[in-house]
Amino acid sequence: MVVDAQDTVIGWSPAAERLLGYPPEDSVGRPLITFLSPDPTPSVSPLPAPLRGNEIRLARHRDGRELIVATAVSPLPGAGTAARVLVATELKDLRLWETQQALLHGLATQSPVGLGIYDTDLRLTWCNTAYEREIGRPFAEFRGLRADQLYAEGRFVTKGHPPTLEAVMRHVLDTGEPFLDLHFKGRPPSDPETDHLWSCAYYRLQDADGHVFGVCEDAFDITDRYKAQRRLALLVEAGRGIGTTLDVMVTAEKITEVAVPEFAATVTVDLARAVLEGEVPATGESVVTSLVRVARCSAEDTKDAENSPVEYPPGSPQDRSLASGGLVLDDTALVVPLRAGNNILGLVTFTRGTGSTTFDSGEVALADELVARTAVSIDNARRFTRERTASLALQRQLLPQHVPEQSAVDLAYRYLPTDDVTGVGGDWFDVIPLSGTRVGLVVGDVVGHGLQAAATMGRLRTTVRAFAQMDMEPVELLSRLDDLVAQPAEEQGREQGTPDGTYADVATGATCLYAVYDPVSRRCVMARAGHLPPAVVDPEGRLSFPDLPAGPPLGLGGLPFESMEIELPVGSLLALFTDGLVEARDRDIDHGLDTLGRVLSERHASLEELCDRAVAELLPDGSTADDTALLLVRTRELDTSQVAEWELPAEPVAAGRARALTTQQLHHWGLEELSFATELVVSELVTNAVRYSEGPIQVRLIRDRTLLCEVADTGHTSPHLRHSAEDDEGGRGLFIVAQLVQRWGTRYTRSGKTIWTEQAFPTTG
Repeated sequence: MVVDAQDTVIGWSPAAERLLGYPPEDSVGRPLITFLSPDPTPSVSPLPAPLRGNEIRLARHRDGRELIVATAVSPLPGAGTAARVLVATELKDLRLWETQQALLHGLATQSPVGLGIYDTDLRLTWCNTAYEREIGRPFAEFRGLRADQLYAEGRFVTKGHPPTLEAVMRHVLDTGEPFLDLHFKGRPPSDPETDHLWSCAYYRLQDADGHVFGVCEDAFDITDRYKAQRRLALLVEAGRGIGTTLDVMVTAEKITEVAVPEFAATVTVDLARAVLEGEVPATGESVVTSLVRVARCSAEDTKDAENSPVEYPPGSPQDRSLASGGLVLDDTALVVPLRAGNNILGLVTFTRGTGSTTFDSGEVALADELVARTAVSIDNARRFTRERTASLALQRQLLPQHVPEQSAVDLAYRYLPTDDVTGVGGDWFDVIPLSGTRVGLVVGDVVGHGLQAAATMGRLRTTVRAFAQMDMEPVELLSRLDDLVAQPAEEQGREQGTPDGTYADVATGATCLYAVYDPVSRRCVMARAGHLPPAVVDPEGRLSFPDLPAGPPLGLGGLPFESMEIELPVGSLLALFTDGLVEARDRDIDHGLDTLGRVLSERHASLEELCDRAVAELLPDGSTADDTALLLVRTRELDTSQVAEWELPAEPVAAGRARALTTQQLHHWGLEELSFATELVVSELVTNAVRYSEGPIQVRLIRDRTLLCEVADTGHTSPHLRHSAEDDEGGRGLFIVAQLVQRWGTRYTRSGKTIWTEQAFPTTG
């Protein structure tokens, strides 16, 4: 409003009418105090500094309301009637306007968000201070440039949007559709060596009449946040990938795959040779000289595990890291030691290409965390390797090292330890020579894996071999073995000295199959304790699985074991195996048995070929989650010309008759040199049989790889070797026999006992 020297209103603007409600015709000519109070009114709150010269007054609206307004008076020059111009606005509107002005000023000078306005030709017409800092020059020096001139190599990395700045801005100008949170990657002129990432928004600008005059760009640098997210994602990926296997090489390769190319251009892993062997590397200079390159991955070429020795010159980052035991940052190379406690297992070297940025503190911490996780996993894998190596060594020593040729059977076998993840198991097999050219065939399985299973397997195998060489029947052998396994746990715990009195290596659940084949009678007696039955293929290729009573696994007790006796024609195939051969996660046991039977039915294949085919068909990957044992035997028969057998009455004259028959048979075989010793042996054994038993006496000579002499009677009392005193009239006969033969022993049958001896043939030449 305009007033004269007497404060009479002589001018009234449309804005005054909107503020107070009076039209000009009701306002002009009236005193100013009609509308405004003559004295200032204290402000409710302090005015902003730029407005503190103004006055706060009460104004009267035409409808009677009182308004708090801020006023400013400006004198008018000249000699006219108009003396002053008074400007008034409602105080709350003034405060809002000033807030808006402060906001605009802050966006222009203090905001971290870079703001730029481009005209319709996409040339920069205005920018704020943050934008100026990104460019690194005063606005006047780059005013009028296009966006793609300022960020020539930048690009949008958000999927589903135009890749270039020009395309994005042109789309906004043409359609009016804004773009929000587009991620733009590039290098600002103020930091040309480092990639930055911005979150950008674009929207069209129009004037009051709706004419489009440009596009505004908001860009916020989120590089630090992006790096933090990328580091977190890298740690998550590392957590998923590193340490998922107990394999040193795979674990070393995994950290290279995780770190390239997101974190480094090239990553190498060097380990001490001792680590690969499952041992703890020695400290000192020996670590430097024993490093082996086990993994390498580069963004420029494929990964390459060289597995070859590496040497680092004195003063190199790797040498300094080994010497200090800590990480070393040298230009674009970062070396971090793999530590397990106080031991250095090796080194991980992260390298960036020339022209790349060096590792900042956050990236160094990330590398340290990645390597620490890898070190734990490698140390766990090393420990597992050591235990597995020890278990395999123990297992190899406990299993048959060499199975000698047998007169009773031809044989072939395969043993496959379990895979690297599960660990060594407790499967075993054995071929045991028995008296009378018989052979004992064993296959067994101990539940569990590792050193305990291997040690338990060794105890059971040794026990079976000892019982078998005592010529026990299969049922008796398994019963004795079951008693041994089922000993009270607390008693075995006390033997082992465990703190809680329990036994950590319980073999309960072990299974076993034991069979004895006699090549003279072609009879096979077998019994099993919870084990799979054998497969039998006759000479015509017909397959069968004998209905052999299963019996309980060893250590459970309760049910008795039962045996089965079958006759095997010459050339029959007998297969003993563990469940690891026929059972797998992806197939049931019936399918495995069918496959094994199909392979074994190939009549013209050798035993070695059948073993290879069975393993190839049933274990195509060459490994299994359980140990696998396969024993194949093809039966033989001793020719009748190799066996001489007589039945004699239990009379005193039987000894003389036995001597005569023996001498005659040895001359027939061309073994005259053994006549004297064999006559003494037969005479003593027959004499004992006549003296201590009743019924007929069986005398049998077998000419095999050695000369076997057997005397069977109906008695069940076994003679014992003893040293007789000088005044004893007897007791020296068995002692003399023992001096004349290589081995001797007793085996019991249903009808009595058999005393047997074994003599080597005389050497020729």
